[in-house]
Amino acid sequence: MSTFERYHDLISNPKASFYGNPMSNKLLVSTDGRFQTFYAPFDHINRDAKVVICGITPGKQQALNALEEARKSLLNGDSVEVAKEKAKKIGSFSGGMRPNLVAMLNHIGLDDLLGITNCSDLFGAYSHLAHYTSALRNPVFFDGDDYGGKPSMVKQPALLKQIELTLVEEIRQLGPDCLYVPLGDEVSKVFTHLESKGLVNPAQVLNGLPHPSNRSIERVHYFLGKKERALLSPKTDADKIDANKASIQAKMKAMRSR
Repeated sequence: MSTFERYHDLISNPKASFYGNPMSNKLLVSTDGRFQTFYAPFDHINRDAKVVICGITPGKQQALNALEEARKSLLNGDSVEVAKEKAKKIGSFSGGMRPNLVAMLNHIGLDDLLGITNCSDLFGAYSHLAHYTSALRNPVFFDGDDYGGKPSMVKQPALLKQIELTLVEEIRQLGPDCLYVPLGDEVSKVFTHLESKGLVNPAQVLNGLPHPSNRSIERVHYFLGKKERALLSPKTDADKIDANKASIQAKMKAMRSR
């Protein structure tokens, strides 16, 4: 029985609530100190994907949207697999971060590598080329709030166990030619950890993209060449961004020459 099927009756019951503090206790998977993990239907894996975009963990609103979409799908008579796929697509890197993400992916030439006009199509006509996921597949909360990567995932045994179970499972199913795009420093650390254990090929990982949220907009703009180095605030490490960008460009060049 899959995890989704274990929660099937709850998800398909129109009278059951997903809400709570932070979510319904009926969806609680585990508690470890100040961390809580809840189930939400992000199980679907697009095995045909050419690129994987990986965030930290689904936020509360994204999780609730996915649960509501799965319920709607099941009540409409869809199969479990179809319900999982529809739930996964809801809210993937939506809102203000999507334009920033698309701009960076186009900037590094991912559109050309994939043979598409614009990486915005990865959220539309060419969504079959992309798999959206998180280092922590199920929504994780820290002191009741959306977990943002601090304290570091790779230093928390319980979180690291989740990563090595769910994310590694996805990597194994996606194959040796898939390209991975970790979003932000904390997810990059996760992939560096997986590389050190031989669980993913470093040549497949574009580590170092700034996180596309508007909180990181200065780093995004510098990465895109929209802000001059001399105008950066002290909190932005230009040398680090330059080094990461050079590494990404070198990997992209190697991929284009295959």
